[in-house]
Amino acid sequence: MAMTKQIHKNDCIILSTIEELVPKEHLVRKLDHCMDFRFIEDLVKDLYSIGGRPSVPPVVLFKLIFINIIFGINSMRRTCEECKVNIAYRWFLGLSIYDDIPNYSTWSQNYIRRYKDSDVFNEIFDKILNQAMEYGFIDMETVFGDGTHQKANANKNKHKDVEVEIVKKVYEDAMLKEINEDREKNGKKPLKNIEKTEIMFDEETGEVIENIETKHIKESITDPESGCYHKGEKEKCFAYTHQTFCDKNGFVLAKTTTAGNIHDSVAFFKAYHLLNQKYKDQIKNVCLDAGYINPAICREIILSGHIPLMPYKRPMTGKGLFKKNEYVYDEYYDCYICPNNEILTYTTTDKKGYKQYKSDPEKCKDCPFRERCTKSKNCQKVVTRHIWEEYKEQANEMRYTKLWKENYPLRKETIERTFGDCKEQHGLRFTRVRGLLKNEQNSTMIFACHNLKKMANWRWKSHPKKAIISLIFSKLTIFFQNMKKRDILFLNIPLLSTI
Repeated sequence: MAMTKQIHKNDCIILSTIEELVPKEHLVRKLDHCMDFRFIEDLVKDLYSIGGRPSVPPVVLFKLIFINIIFGINSMRRTCEECKVNIAYRWFLGLSIYDDIPNYSTWSQNYIRRYKDSDVFNEIFDKILNQAMEYGFIDMETVFGDGTHQKANANKNKHKDVEVEIVKKVYEDAMLKEINEDREKNGKKPLKNIEKTEIMFDEETGEVIENIETKHIKESITDPESGCYHKGEKEKCFAYTHQTFCDKNGFVLAKTTTAGNIHDSVAFFKAYHLLNQKYKDQIKNVCLDAGYINPAICREIILSGHIPLMPYKRPMTGKGLFKKNEYVYDEYYDCYICPNNEILTYTTTDKKGYKQYKSDPEKCKDCPFRERCTKSKNCQKVVTRHIWEEYKEQANEMRYTKLWKENYPLRKETIERTFGDCKEQHGLRFTRVRGLLKNEQNSTMIFACHNLKKMANWRWKSHPKKAIISLIFSKLTIFFQNMKKRDILFLNIPLLSTI
């Protein structure tokens, strides 16, 4: 009979403390060392009543979220089950092996009754970021912005067609003012408004009808607040988009969440205003990809005192036709000159802010370049120029500077890397919650945990010996304080049957 390897019994008794069982280099030690999480108690103290039964410590509840996101468990139910058997998680929560782990319903009810309508998630995000600033890990000279989509918890086949009103953009009032100034300068009547409405008359009754400009979209039956997202070869689905800014070291500075059918260039303004409220004076450069190259965004960045760093965007001109940059703009005479040295004169400024320059059809009929210039039946070429075009031109000129060449290539190492880490490790690829508010709070905690993990690793790496020594002394102090209170030296030492 062949001899088998000796089977170790599982009923051995281990005389040890939880402190000794957690490896010295474990991530929970790094997290615990880099930050004092008792600040959470001050943030939520107004959400708890003075009387009643003792509640689960709020620090424990939020540390469950940190474990859930940082270690990629995602499911809160599974996180609670893992904490029951994982010694490192218990150590991080500050619970002994005899203490009960809060179950999922405890966290769920606390969220519904206390945290749902509070600002505690944003406050935790800000506190972690401020701690990283105190350590000197944040470099905000250049910030990198982009948007990413998170697939919603909604069936893409369950939807209905709805008609919604087209919402006015945040910059349209300022644009209307400049449009009217330009029109009056050129002897045109000013526009009354840029509201998405049209005044019509009922022929039968003669009454004035206000016709609101609308569009048709697909609305999810499962999660109506999500948006239908489809880009290129990607699968069409319902999603949420997170507009995010990070620094040169990959720490997330600000973010906003919107429905997935809102373009990045529209969602940009809310996130950028939030960023400016906190760190406007510390920022010098704003680095964005080609999806943000439009006059309104370039103007917003330049007027904020920042330098836009954007890439080249290829003109979307038909094959075989002259590109727009082949028509020379004369700023003094406010006209365009075509490749055949003919003048395109100003005609009007439309409600979208574009000045129109048109050629003389009589001269274009016999032009040798007409086939490469225009395909219109009346033989007239129309070139448009936005009233804020000079801001876009300033952004394009930055592409030839040393500043652009040094900073723009860092996008893939900063904001793109941040999105990749959060999607692969922290659950940003799919969401398990429904509704805009819940997804906004969930994404806030994901990016907060991303910052926390990065800060913990950097802090531990910069002071490894100091971190271990201070950690040992702090834990010994707490241990002997507990022994002094109980006056019993050995009865509090846990006996484990398994590790």
